[in-house]
Amino acid sequence: MNPRQLLIDSFHAAVAAADPLKILPAHLPSPPKGRTLVIGAGKAAASMALAVEQHWPADAPLEGLVITRYRHGLPTKRIRVVEAGHPVPDESGEKAAREILRMVQSLGPDDLLLALVSGGGSSLLSLPAEDISMDELKATTKELLRCGAPIQAMNTVRKHLSSIQGGRLAAATQARVLALIVSDVTGDNPTHIASGPCAPDPTTYQDALDIFARYNVNAPARVVQRLERGARGEIPETPKPGDPIFERVENRVIATAQQSLQAGADFFRAQGITPVILGDSVTGEASEVAKVYGALARQIHQHGHPFQRPVALISGGECTVTVRGNGRGGRCSEFLLSLAIDLEGLEDVYALAADTDGIDGSEDNAGAVLAPDSLRRAEEKGLKAKQLAAANDAYTFFEALGDLIVTGPTRTNVNDYRVILIR
Repeated sequence: MNPRQLLIDSFHAAVAAADPLKILPAHLPSPPKGRTLVIGAGKAAASMALAVEQHWPADAPLEGLVITRYRHGLPTKRIRVVEAGHPVPDESGEKAAREILRMVQSLGPDDLLLALVSGGGSSLLSLPAEDISMDELKATTKELLRCGAPIQAMNTVRKHLSSIQGGRLAAATQARVLALIVSDVTGDNPTHIASGPCAPDPTTYQDALDIFARYNVNAPARVVQRLERGARGEIPETPKPGDPIFERVENRVIATAQQSLQAGADFFRAQGITPVILGDSVTGEASEVAKVYGALARQIHQHGHPFQRPVALISGGECTVTVRGNGRGGRCSEFLLSLAIDLEGLEDVYALAADTDGIDGSEDNAGAVLAPDSLRRAEEKGLKAKQLAAANDAYTFFEALGDLIVTGPTRTNVNDYRVILIR
C-alpha cells in the first residue's frame, strides 16, 4: 500500500472509533418512570440522536430536540434535529436553544433528561444571557477565534455570557440528568466540552475578564460590562463543583481522542509499522508544533533515534492559529504547511493532519496529506510555501497539489488526528 493511502486509511480508522452509532448504545440507561427528554448540541448531535432512537424501546416515551451544524443533520423520527451556525453562533441556534431550555424546565423528578453533548456545542447551543444580544455574542466569538485563544479559554468566556451553559442547563430542571459526551478537548473534562451545559463550572467572571486582557480581545462594551458586574458579585455565578444540583447529574464521556489515536495505532501495527502515540493533548500554535515534530522526524530519519524506521508518529489535541493573513485554511493544513517548510522535502517522510469532524477550520476539507515532493510540486506551479504560510493560506497550497482530504461531515468530533510516517 502506498504511503498516502496508508495515512488516509489510518485516519478513517480513527474516525470510525468515535462513531456514535457504534459506541453510544452501550451507554443508554433504562427508561424512567416518567418522560424521557433527549436534548443535545454539537457536530455529533444528529448521529447521537439517531443512535438513541435505534436502540430505545419502541413502547417507551421518547421526545427531544438536538442542534447540529449546517449539513450535519440526519433523518430522525422521535427526536427533532435543528441545524445552526458554527463556529459563529446564529439565530437558528438561539431559537432552538431557547426551546430546549423551555422543554428542560418542564421536566419533573420522575423524568430523565438525556443530554447528548459533543464538540461544537458551545456555538450551537447559544442562548445569550438576558443582557447580551446575539450580535454581541457573535462579535465576541469572532474576536476569540481571531486571537488564537485555546478552546478552554473561549469556553470560560462563553459560559459567563450564556443562559444555558456552564452547568445552567442541569440547574434548570428537576429531572435526573445523564449527559453522554463525545470529547473534543484536551483532558476530556466535561466542563470544557460544549461549554459544559450539565457540568459544574470552576471558572469565574474574573477569569473571563483576565482572558480578554491576556489575548487583547476587543469585545463589545455590554459584554465587558456584564463580566465586570459578575466579577463584582452583582449577578449570579455559574453553578460550582459541590453544588447540590449535581447530585442528580452524571456526565459520562463515551468517546475521546485517545481512543481514536489508539485505533490509528492498531491500524499501523497491522501493516507492520511501529506506531508511537506522542499524546492526545498537544496544543500550541500549529506552526510552532510543526517545527518540534519536524525536529523529531529528522532525528529518527538520520540517526534512528529514539525510534527505528518504519515508524508512525501519532498525536491528537487541538492546536491554534493566530490569524495574521487573509488566506484560507485551518489548524491541520497550517500544521502541515509549516512541517513541509521545516522538512524541506526530506526523503521517506510523509504526513497527514485532519480534523475528525471532517472540517478543518471553516473550509470544506478535513485536512491534507504531505509528501516528500510536495514543496517541489508546489514550486513547479509557481507557489511560494513561505508566502502562503505567512498569509495563513495553507488551503491554497494543498488544493493546488490535489492533496486535500475531503470527507464531508463525519458527524463526530474527537479533535485532530496527526500522523508522520517515516518509512
